[in-house]
Amino acid sequence: MNTHERFTTPYGFHTTADEVLDGVDLTGKRAVVTGGASGVGVETARALAGAGAEVTLAVRNVEAGDRVAREIAGKTGNAQVTAAPLELTDRASVASFADAWQGPLHMLVNNAGIMALPELRRTPEGWELQFATNYLGHFNLTRRLHRALAQAGGARVVSLSSSGHLFSPVVFEDIHFERRPYEEWAAYGQSKTGNALLAVGAAGRWSDDGITANAVMPGGIRTGLQRHQEGTMTPEIKEAFDNYHWKTVEEGAATSVLAAASPLLEGVTGRYFEDCNEAEINDNPGPGSDSGVQPYALDAGNAERLWDVATAMLDS
Repeated sequence: MNTHERFTTPYGFHTTADEVLDGVDLTGKRAVVTGGASGVGVETARALAGAGAEVTLAVRNVEAGDRVAREIAGKTGNAQVTAAPLELTDRASVASFADAWQGPLHMLVNNAGIMALPELRRTPEGWELQFATNYLGHFNLTRRLHRALAQAGGARVVSLSSSGHLFSPVVFEDIHFERRPYEEWAAYGQSKTGNALLAVGAAGRWSDDGITANAVMPGGIRTGLQRHQEGTMTPEIKEAFDNYHWKTVEEGAATSVLAAASPLLEGVTGRYFEDCNEAEINDNPGPGSDSGVQPYALDAGNAERLWDVATAMLDS
């Protein structure tokens, strides 16, 4: 559990991405945003491009990515917005993306994700799909882009977690639900704990390369991420969704953009942010609890263990 003083900013729940970057010049900086063709990823990419960054949308659907890239270029006047193919669960695709990258990378925003698949789905390797997509794919991409990040001098890695991490730690004894019953929210929570630990692990390993890494919880935003819940919610979950304090996409992208590019976070690393501030510890979440960070998602030992486990999986 972290013992440092909690890091706060002048921003909060309703701060937008543009407000975070007001007066920030990212000219000459290069960014990758996974899942940049939909949801909060679009707004994250638009805000970074609006501040002058060269932005690559790493996407499954390149046609959609190209369309979004043109739209962002038109809105911002920044022609340096492109799309490139990336399928996070395909190790060859991740390798191709990383191998094709030339030169430094200043900002890697691991934004893409899937949520609460109602039925157990596996990759060809037998990996549970949410863990494989949300965590393993991003871990693989991040480590393969390490050289480009180190080359940038002061690069930042942003790993999108979620309040869903409160549902489950990483269950190292049975990550892929081979011996325990599948539960969609436990699977989602485990993957998002993994995302937080990715930032902790990178922060610990790569500080000498000038790389900082932080996890962010963007907040609840009405996007396609919730598509698997439509029509399958219990009355209790539906009521919670209907009464949830949703953010706009502009507000939802603010914490990602803060971690990626704000001068306020210079040198800050290995932490978990929500509502544009470092989250408070929540070690006993009750029903309906949706804020704070569990100590297990910040534990350096868990981060090291997961890094080793993931490396073994991906290199097998």
